[in-house]
Parts: sequence; C-alpha cells; structure tokens
Amino acid sequence: MKRLLVANRGEIAVRIIRTAHEVGLETVLAASEPDRASLAAELSDYVSVIGPAQAGKSYLNSAAVIEALKASGADAVHPGYGFLSEDAEFARMVEAAGATWVGPSPDSIALMGNKAAARQAAKDAGVPVLVGSDGAVGPEDDVEAIAESIGYPLLIKASAGGGGRGIRIVESAEKLAGEIQLAVAEAGAAFGDPAVYLERFIDKARHVEVQILGDGVDVVHLFDRDCSLQRRQQKIVEETPAPNLPSHLRDQMLTAATDLGRRCRYRGAGTVEFLYDEARGEICFIEMNTRLQVEHPVTEMITGIDLVREQLRIAGGERLGYDQSAITRNGHAIEMRINAENPAQGFMPSPGTITEIRYPGGPGVRVDSGVVSGSAVSPYYDSLVAKVSVWHSDRPSAIARARRALSELRITGVDTTAVYLEAVLAHRAVADATHHTKFLEQSAEQLLQGTA
Repeated sequence: MKRLLVANRGEIAVRIIRTAHEVGLETVLAASEPDRASLAAELSDYVSVIGPAQAGKSYLNSAAVIEALKASGADAVHPGYGFLSEDAEFARMVEAAGATWVGPSPDSIALMGNKAAARQAAKDAGVPVLVGSDGAVGPEDDVEAIAESIGYPLLIKASAGGGGRGIRIVESAEKLAGEIQLAVAEAGAAFGDPAVYLERFIDKARHVEVQILGDGVDVVHLFDRDCSLQRRQQKIVEETPAPNLPSHLRDQMLTAATDLGRRCRYRGAGTVEFLYDEARGEICFIEMNTRLQVEHPVTEMITGIDLVREQLRIAGGERLGYDQSAITRNGHAIEMRINAENPAQGFMPSPGTITEIRYPGGPGVRVDSGVVSGSAVSPYYDSLVAKVSVWHSDRPSAIARARRALSELRITGVDTTAVYLEAVLAHRAVADATHHTKFLEQSAEQLLQGTA
C-alpha cells in the first residue's frame, strides 16, 4: 500500500489519516462538498469530493466512492466506522477495483452483518447466546409458541440491524403480533431487509464487549470494554476493563470471542459484543461488529497498541507477529463522547459554527476530534464532535481524571453534552459500577438537574 483512500469524515477520518502518515502512506479523503473545508481535509494529502452534504449522495454512495478511488490512484480503502464500513458489497467493489480493503473479508462482513446468522455462527462455535428463535422468524413459524418458550418480556430484533436500531420490546403475548408487523416494516424501510428474530430481554443488563484482532489464521483479544452507559441504545461513555465483572465470566467471554474469530478465520479488527445478566450470573453473545469501534481509544490506552496501524499491517498481508501472552493490560481508561446536543431540550441536535474550542490536557488525557474553532457542525451527520478519553492506574482515579477533563473542556457556538456527562460520572451508581443499560433513562430527571 502506498496511497490510502479514507472513506469517512470527522474524528475517525482524522485519526486514520494520522496513523497512515506515521507509517508512510499518502492519504486521499473522500469528502462531501461541505467537508472539503474540514480538519480531515486539511490534514489529508489529497481530497476527492464525492457529492453533496446528504450522506446518501456522498458517504453512502458506493459508486461515487469507487470512482474517487480509481481517479485518485489510491490502492487501499479504510472505511472507518459507520457509513459503508460494514457493507459487504462495497468491500467486494473495492477488491474488484484492484484495491486493498482495510477490514475483514466481505464474507465475514456479510455473515456477521446478519444478526440472526451471527447468532447461529456463535452457537456453532460454542459461544453462549441469549435464548431466542433459531434464526429469523417467518409466516410459516409458530411465533406465539416460540415467544412463549423464550418468555416475556422479549426483544424483536432486525436481522440486518445495527447501532442500536431495529429493536422493539414486547411485554406480553397480546402485543406480539402487532409489534412484529411494525418491526418487519421498520426493518425493511431502514435496512432493506425485513427479517426479524426474537431474543430474551434482560431488564438490567450490562453491555460488555471484546476487542479482537485476526490475520485470517491467528486471533487474539485486546481485553474487554464496558459500554453500559447508553441513551436510546447509543453509547455515550465506555471504559476498560469492565468493572465488577466476575473473573470467571470475563475469562469465558474473552475465550468465546477469540474462538468465534478463529472459527470464521477473522482478519483485521472486530468487536464481539455480549450482555451480562448479573441476576443469572450469565454472559451471552449478542452480535459482532466487523469494523473499528468508536470506543477503540480506551483499548489503545491500556494496551499501547495502535489498532489502525494493526489494521493497515494485516490488510497489507502481514501476520499478527505476536501471541496472546505478548498483550498486556495496564490501568483503567474511560472515553466520553461529546455530542453537539442540548440535554435540556431532549438532546436536540445543535448544529452551527463552533466559535471557540478549548480541549482538556494534562497527564493521561487524549482527545479525538474532527473540529477546531471555526468548524461547522452539520445537521446532516452524527452529532459527535469529540471524544475525550482518559487513563489512570485504577478506576476511581480514572473517573476523577475524566471529571477534571470535562470541567476543562470549553466549546462555544453549539450546545454540547459535556455538563450532562459530568453529572453521569458523578453519580453514585457509576462510581459503584451498579449501572446498567437502562440506568440513564431511569435516572434521566436526576441527571438533567445535575443533582446526581
């Protein structure tokens, strides 16, 4: 590889460009029209405009990205996360164009991108999964009987879903038929695939995940992360290692993740996601993300391994070059997603121009961002403006450092979630690690008043 096309925007594009330059690669940013003036565009060696602001006409326009690839002379594509990063057909188009796809094989993406098929693959690999239907349910299935065997409440999940979308909770048998009809319609409209499956619902679950790296033969893990602090199934704070997780379940989860990766001969970076049911003392597979995760910086901070560099090495045909024993974990890391939203107004997006920005600093503080003073926050894309990550020797010290870093952050011109995140990290449930995936919703009023 000599020239890398970055098919993304914002902070992840900046992050990829920086590592690419460190390893001697030229970069081409595939950017929408308004993003040609972005920080990522300024840092990239070349910029190729692929369409107007609307993502469907630019970042999700696979034909336009392939045209940019061919015209730019790039010989590799890094998709980042979101957009086309888990589009198996796009990955095949990149390879058909003679370029290197920086990611897992298209077949792996297709397999794990279908959540029902991924569940079956996990079961075949001996990985514990939540009780649920055997694959997608159809008109020929006795859905009522399947649901009864799972028990209520349960989840209806889109097979092609992702990012917390395509999920409905069913409280009783009387609501099942109507909710399935709605779920099928929503899945078809959102993902182009109406297939849905059923799964047991855990009322107070912890969301934990394992970072893996594979070269198509060997697979290692880079330990676990906890992503239980979520709003509307969207993560806002992530940390590693997962706190208050019994050691035998942690070991089971790490082994299960690498076993699944080996079974599908995984190549590149991936994340195997689980739910921890503390009441039952169980940890169960839910899905696998075949890309770089938003929260990858915390893993880099505790291991010292640059995940983008590893992605590029593996995509270039290199083997891992190390085994599991060579990967060590040091300290505790926390990432906070700073979104341009107004918590007091229902987290309404706050697009506009950033008039001034001051990032926190000091020991153990990292900021990943695609904006500077004068940058525009567009209404067309995700509202993430920065990720503030911290490291310290233990969890209480890391939380204290995280709160200090948030107190130093200054962004004017748009509203942000920084003060809300301070309230979250100050809450006793977070300090005690007794929070769960529904904690933020159940504590919403208290957190918004800043009295937590």
